[in-house]
Amino acid sequence: MEEHEEEFKTWIFTLGNEVVEGRVVNTNASYLGRRLTLLGFKVVGNISLIDDVNIISSHLRYVANTYKPRLIVTTGGLGPTPDDRTLEAIAKAFNRKLILNDEAFKMVKEKYSEINLPMTVERKKMAYLPEGAIPIPNPVGTAPGSWLEVPELNLIIISLPGVPRELEAMWEGWVEKRLRDIGPKVYIFEETFTVIGIPESSAAKVLKDVQKRYGNVYVKTHPKGHEIRGPKLDVYIMASSREESEARKAVRIVKELLMRKFKELGGNIHE
Repeated sequence: MEEHEEEFKTWIFTLGNEVVEGRVVNTNASYLGRRLTLLGFKVVGNISLIDDVNIISSHLRYVANTYKPRLIVTTGGLGPTPDDRTLEAIAKAFNRKLILNDEAFKMVKEKYSEINLPMTVERKKMAYLPEGAIPIPNPVGTAPGSWLEVPELNLIIISLPGVPRELEAMWEGWVEKRLRDIGPKVYIFEETFTVIGIPESSAAKVLKDVQKRYGNVYVKTHPKGHEIRGPKLDVYIMASSREESEARKAVRIVKELLMRKFKELGGNIHE
C-alpha cells in the first residue's frame, strides 16, 4: 500500500435492515466505492448492518480504533422513523451528545414550510446531530446529512441518507468538493480490455508474474464466460500517482505486457 493510500484509508457503512435482508440492492456501496477511489481514497472495507444502535456503534468504534481510517462514510438511518438511528449510534460510538442542531433544524423546517406542514417530533428528529457536526444540505429530500470530525482520531465521519438519489445529489453537490481539498493529491488512471479463450486459472499465473514486477499497479480479472467451455475475461488495470504521466505510463506498460502474454497463450484480445 502506497503512503498516500495508508494515510487516506476509508470504510463504508451501509446501514438498514432492508439492505442486510436483501430487500434493497446495495447500490450505494458501489457508488461510494467508485467515487472515493477516483478521488484517491483507499477503500478497504464495506460493512452492512441492521438498524441497531449498539451494533452500529460497536462496529464503528472497532473500525476506528483498529484500522485508524481517515474517513468513514455511512448511508441510511437519517429519516424520521423510529428505526432511523444512525446518528445516535455515531454519537454513542465517539462519546458525543446528540443535540438539536440549529442549522439542521432550519433546513428541515424550511422544507416542510414549503407545503405548509408543521414541525412535529418526528420531523424535528432529523435535525438532531452529534455534537460538533456540520449539517450537509439535502437538495432532494428532507433529512440533512452530517459531517463530523473526530480530531483525537484524525477521522472524518460523513453520514448520508440511504435513498440513492438523495445521497448522490448531496455527494456531488457538497461532499465531494470538500474531500478534494483534504484528500490525496493523486491522479488515478485505469484501462480495461477483454481476453477470450484463456481460463482465469491460466491468467492467474500471468497476473502473479506481472504484479511481482509492477507492484504499484492493480490488476484484476473478472470472468464473464465459462472457465472450461468458453472462457472470457475482462481485465481491469489501475494505477495511481502524484503525476498524471506516471500513472498513464504504468498502466500502458502493464497493459501491453499482459496482452502480449495472453496472446502467447492463444488468447484473443478485444479492446
